[in-house]
Amino acid sequence: MTSFQTEALRLRTADGAFVAGLLRTPEGGAGTVVSIVHPREDPSHHPFAFELLERGFAVWVQGTRSVNNDLRLLHEQALLDVAAGQAMLRDRGFEAHVTLGHSGGATLYAYYQEQARLAPEDRHTAAPDGTKVDLGSADMPIPDGAVFVAPHPGQGVLLQRLIDPSVTDESDPWSTDPGLDPYALGNGFRPAPEPSCYSPDFVERYRAAQIERVRRIDAVAATAVATAREHGERYRATKDDYHRRHWLAANIMVVHRTDADLRSVDLSMDPNDRPYGSLFGSRPDLGNFGFPGFCRVTTAQAWMSTWSATTSRANFVQNAVGVHSPALLVELTGDQGCFPADAREMYKALGADDKKHVRVAGTHFGGSISKGAPTGTKLAAQQFSRWLEERFAL
Repeated sequence: MTSFQTEALRLRTADGAFVAGLLRTPEGGAGTVVSIVHPREDPSHHPFAFELLERGFAVWVQGTRSVNNDLRLLHEQALLDVAAGQAMLRDRGFEAHVTLGHSGGATLYAYYQEQARLAPEDRHTAAPDGTKVDLGSADMPIPDGAVFVAPHPGQGVLLQRLIDPSVTDESDPWSTDPGLDPYALGNGFRPAPEPSCYSPDFVERYRAAQIERVRRIDAVAATAVATAREHGERYRATKDDYHRRHWLAANIMVVHRTDADLRSVDLSMDPNDRPYGSLFGSRPDLGNFGFPGFCRVTTAQAWMSTWSATTSRANFVQNAVGVHSPALLVELTGDQGCFPADAREMYKALGADDKKHVRVAGTHFGGSISKGAPTGTKLAAQQFSRWLEERFAL
């Protein structure tokens, strides 16, 4: 195994927050550093990091200010977190710095590059809820290359495909419209392991209802934000703590049943090598009612910035137009979050002249397609390591 040195770093962002990360460098140094970040999770021990180190690349892994607690995750603030890491790597003197975005990290890096390429005065100045986020004053170095592995289309777009539209009352997790229930036998569902089969009419009605449910939650979030803003204005005018308390209210939202993508159980829809089940388990018909799932607990502000397909700006297809650095998209053929149609659309949207799309056997989190087969992590690492070696110095 390659020997390497690890340096723990704490960085200050342009808006005064702190983020932490690990810079691992092979003994003898490296010309290229690859950075790995995820908006919500701690990537410190991401398996891709060690695959890259074995091949002679330095690796920077960092969290955001919302790592492992995304209640208040604003993607606009996460861009400032990414910028702090990219500026540090540039100042360390590496010959090239390349981003590697896996899953939600892919959209974050695409959004970062979109904003970094704009003139400072054209960058976002606030999150969708109005929270000030001055990207224009931040130092946002542009990466020399970008690798996207198992990229999903953005957390808001993804959630809209996962959310259960049969929920009729946001305050009641059991409320259900039988005509839209994805796990009702009469609608085409079949218990595992038998694949389900939904009619085109049901799929059309279901997807329209998913959009409608997201918009209902949009309205709840917008009302909460507007109410808080009004109390803030009244507090500034009156200094009355009654208004101050309402201004500072957490606006916590519970979003029921978010593991209901029809493609999880109907494998004929946008087919690939994925197994039956979702990203969260082999029985989404049960897991849909449990704790696992995206965006089960959030705030109105985070809903608007991260989880709403309507208002979130972290949308891979929209952001990818601004990715002009050489780019590689690695699709995993058994992915349950990035489907073949998604991968084609995302690749087409990339603005880079030098871009490549490859497919390898594996599941979303890098598992094997079948027992005894190479892992998706290993096969993906072979692809992006070869791509890196062709373009950047070790």
